[in-house]
Amino acid sequence: MTLASWKDTSTREALVAFAESAAQTVPPEERIAVFDNDGTLWCEKPMPVELGFILQRLAAMAEADAALREKQPWKAAHERDHAWLGGVIEKHYAGDDSDVRVLMGGLLQAFAGQTVDEYLAAASSFLDDEPHPTLGRRLRDCTYVPMVELLRFLEGHGFTCFIASGGSRDFMRAITHEVYGIPPERVVGSSNGLQYTDDEHGGALAYLAQPDVFDDGPVKPVRIWSRIGRRPIVSAGNSNGDIPMLRFTGGKERPALRLLVLHDDPVREFDYVKGAERALEQAEADGWTVVSVKRDWSTVFGDPPPADAG
Repeated sequence: MTLASWKDTSTREALVAFAESAAQTVPPEERIAVFDNDGTLWCEKPMPVELGFILQRLAAMAEADAALREKQPWKAAHERDHAWLGGVIEKHYAGDDSDVRVLMGGLLQAFAGQTVDEYLAAASSFLDDEPHPTLGRRLRDCTYVPMVELLRFLEGHGFTCFIASGGSRDFMRAITHEVYGIPPERVVGSSNGLQYTDDEHGGALAYLAQPDVFDDGPVKPVRIWSRIGRRPIVSAGNSNGDIPMLRFTGGKERPALRLLVLHDDPVREFDYVKGAERALEQAEADGWTVVSVKRDWSTVFGDPPPADAG
């Protein structure tokens, strides 16, 4: 795979040079690359895709129970208050997790008792059918073509690629193999508690109304090590929550390529730095490679049939 959707810039040169050098100097088993998902592999505006899925479930709960309509996060879901939901993530990146805890409380109740198979089917249906609110395409078609090319390019140089994201592990697993070529066993993410119940069909796993792990910030390196058992030498993110993962990459004795996606293209995608201010400062101070959507990508999205807006 070539980097056909990458312009001939210094960023592309850095990617090619690192991959070719690593293929000659780093043993295959140590060629590990980790990628954040929201805002790094697919579009996260006007709010992360998974929040739309959660919104749909919470709204259904509020429709069935009027008492929930005055309580967050059901109130925001019922009123389609996307600003509140999107603000949850922005406040989190700014260091304020008060609304994250509120949202997580609703999330735990929303899916408690649902089996992993039921959840996977619902997530797959949502991603297949739901249109992006402004881009005129299905949510599943909002992946960044250049980043998918980069996954294949690295694999062509002997890398094994993983996803390490703050998003729900099981939500991402509904689609990562198909759109990224990343199988479910290479997806590291946030999760709720699970419980096994035996039955005549071999048993089932169902979600508990309790958290397991929120895979963001300093938790990312911990989860990467616990799931992979190796320190990556390539990582890519786009927000303050990715700083520990990016700093963990390479370590003292290994080469490292740290990529930070900068959303600066209001015409083809979105233009924002909120939630990435500290990451951009760190990138400048430490010489990380900043990937500009506007300057480095000749194409942002693929060309699937447009979503049915009606």
